[in-house]
Amino acid sequence: MQLPREVIVGRGVLDRTGEVCERLGFRGTALIVSGPVTYPLAGVRVAKSVAKTGSKVEHVIVKESTEASLDSVVKEVRRTKARLVLGLGGGKDIDLAKLASAKSGIPFLSIPTAASHDGIASPYASIKGAEKPYSIRAQAPSAILTDVEAIAGSPYRLLAAGCGDVVAKYSAVKDWQLAHKLKNEYYGDYAAELALMSAELVTKNAREIVERRIGGVRTVVEALISCGVAMSIAGSSRPCSGAEHLFSHALDIIAGETSLHGERTGVGAILCSYLQGSNWESIKLFLKEIKAPTTSKELKVSEDQVVKALMTAHSLRPDRYTILGETGIAEPAAEKAAKVTGVIS
Repeated sequence: MQLPREVIVGRGVLDRTGEVCERLGFRGTALIVSGPVTYPLAGVRVAKSVAKTGSKVEHVIVKESTEASLDSVVKEVRRTKARLVLGLGGGKDIDLAKLASAKSGIPFLSIPTAASHDGIASPYASIKGAEKPYSIRAQAPSAILTDVEAIAGSPYRLLAAGCGDVVAKYSAVKDWQLAHKLKNEYYGDYAAELALMSAELVTKNAREIVERRIGGVRTVVEALISCGVAMSIAGSSRPCSGAEHLFSHALDIIAGETSLHGERTGVGAILCSYLQGSNWESIKLFLKEIKAPTTSKELKVSEDQVVKALMTAHSLRPDRYTILGETGIAEPAAEKAAKVTGVIS
């Protein structure tokens, strides 16, 4: 298992980055990976905090999560002779830091400024244009520092997307149980229950989340971190990623990036829970309550694209058995699932 050595969630956490680096024994150059907007807002504070420990701090700005961006970060690691990478920002920044540090054989710290998906704590990452259109194993962060005030100040849509990714654990665990039953795949109760507990905590705190109270923000952040830990314990993304995630990746390929990953997995959880015979209505109700997408229109995709994504999702990862089966589902079944759940009209 790869688990973070420290997890700090609270106010003013960005200014404690240097303290954490010192306590964990990191020395030498630290490379901050962030977006162009995030660096002046939060990166400067992080850099000052780390510099106080006597370490040299460099930074690289990334604008998109692509193979080219990953290559540029790896080159910066080599050029600066960095001994530590700090991923600061949203999902793409942290994923690039995660992959670049793993490729370079050095540790990384996760410092999210948005809670849009569980990549902030997991050992898995995905980038555009990669050989595999889904998350691949990289490494878990050595520490996670999450400033709840920074998260609360980010666009609400990102927080709602994080909730969509967490609630998707209901269908993901069902798929894992199905694969265990039909394919004798390893299934771990502890990791599964940790993922389910995260989903339950988020759904119970919908009002606090939608009102962006600090307690609600903290619940989402801690749930996302718990999901990342669940994956580390399981040794795979199984407790947190099932057919709903394959649907999200398929829709991204078919329609382009019209929505956030967590938004698509939330809608995917509605569809897949229906196919599983589970309580899809409660998932939809929760997503509506937190003002997250529940329809093709809200995802900014056509109804045909939703049906096609549901039909082809199984082919993205043949090694992962889900409710979609080994051959996928036929168009009439996909269309029925989307219509009954109200994802399409």
